[in-house]
Amino acid sequence: MSSYGLSVGIVGLPNVGKSTLFNALLKKQQAYVANFPFATIEPNVGIVPVPDSRLEKLAETIKASENMATLPPIVNATVEFVDIAGLIAGAHKGEGLGNKFLSHIREVDAICHVVRVFSDGDIVKEGSVSPKDDFEIIKTELELADLEMVEKHQKKKNANVEILPLLAKKPFLVVLNVAEHDLAKVSKLEEQYAKEFGVDQNQVIAICAKTESQLVDLPSGDQADYLASLGIEKSGLERLIQKAFKTLGLATFLTAGAKEVRAWTIKDGIKASAAAGVIHTDFEKKFIRADVVAFNDFVSLGGWKPARENGKARSEGKDYQVTEGDVIEFKIGS
Repeated sequence: MSSYGLSVGIVGLPNVGKSTLFNALLKKQQAYVANFPFATIEPNVGIVPVPDSRLEKLAETIKASENMATLPPIVNATVEFVDIAGLIAGAHKGEGLGNKFLSHIREVDAICHVVRVFSDGDIVKEGSVSPKDDFEIIKTELELADLEMVEKHQKKKNANVEILPLLAKKPFLVVLNVAEHDLAKVSKLEEQYAKEFGVDQNQVIAICAKTESQLVDLPSGDQADYLASLGIEKSGLERLIQKAFKTLGLATFLTAGAKEVRAWTIKDGIKASAAAGVIHTDFEKKFIRADVVAFNDFVSLGGWKPARENGKARSEGKDYQVTEGDVIEFKIGS
């Protein structure tokens, strides 16, 4: 997993809307200010915030409980999206930008297949046939690349091949790039294509890449109005991130104090000591205990002090399994 929490590679045939979707992500990155270095990020990588309405409520709670003049800084969890070179049939043999495609895809946690569902006579379908065929082309190329890699490894080692990180075994999502007028029926489309592709419905998400690129240029209030006019509540990018978390079995815990209010990405159900290590590697080794409050209790009671006074702050040991939305304060030894 990337140091930013979650890394997703965007793949697809030419002219399916992959670049439009990625450009929307880049705009979202530029609008997001956080304390990580952009200088080290390649042009084909975008780091975007995970939308989380709980953080604003936590910040307001901390401001009131700590008698602060301003809200503490808010730091969202983030997702790293990698725009992987366009794929064509034969990529596993180096056709097109095949080698670059394969090397980048090995480094991501999950694969996001973008397939074209919209119709546009002005956009050439270069190699694109139908959503199912396009999905199968990408899937086949990954499987062939795995086969070729295993064969090369076997020849080199002249022995039984060891277990390798296979591309075709990576968790994946399918993004249906639909027309804007189809957004009101995204659930129906996701169900339809999940059956057609033979995958779980939680792995399929309908998005209009063109709409997403327009949304990021609007103020947040106008974004909500625009989405409502299209018959949807959440942006496609928000739904994509939520499904990526679910597919990879990820969760979020929260930290709240005067210094900052922050969301941290973890594997669902990891132990408290390992969660402390996500903040800093030394914290896992020097872990003493974790004070844990459920998010709703933390906000309704008004912060750490009243949560402790009302018996809602639990003192947990290193083997405690962290759950989604836990507000945690770690006690670390010197």
